[in-house]
Amino acid sequence: MKIPLPTTRRKARIEIIPLIDVIFFLLATFVMVSLSMVKNQGIRVDLPSAATGAPQEREIAVTITVTKSGDIYLNKEKLAPDLLPQHLKQLKAENPDIRVFMNGDKEAYFGDAIQILDEVRAAGITKVAIQTKQGEPLQK
Repeated sequence: MKIPLPTTRRKARIEIIPLIDVIFFLLATFVMVSLSMVKNQGIRVDLPSAATGAPQEREIAVTITVTKSGDIYLNKEKLAPDLLPQHLKQLKAENPDIRVFMNGDKEAYFGDAIQILDEVRAAGITKVAIQTKQGEPLQK
């Protein structure tokens, strides 16, 4: 009969390589999930830059986009210009404290943007912001 000696037993050890793999996987997953949480309501356009722009709260908001070709989008849905006032009045009726974010291509026709701003105000919506990207500081 063979009796094992206590000194010949192997000690348990923690393998660090699989632990590092799991940590990197969790880190990559967290980064991907947090990037997908950014809520982009409008369509992608080339925004004009502004040095004095400030971030706005986007809790209860809709986005109106004017493209370079003059198309109008409410959030990501293309609308005919004559249907925009109806949609705005409906949104105002559903939520009296709604905010409107206007964004448009920097080469869009300025008259289209002013007409949309006028329709937003005619619908009774007073909280309006114009989206820009961060620009260079003003030179004096």
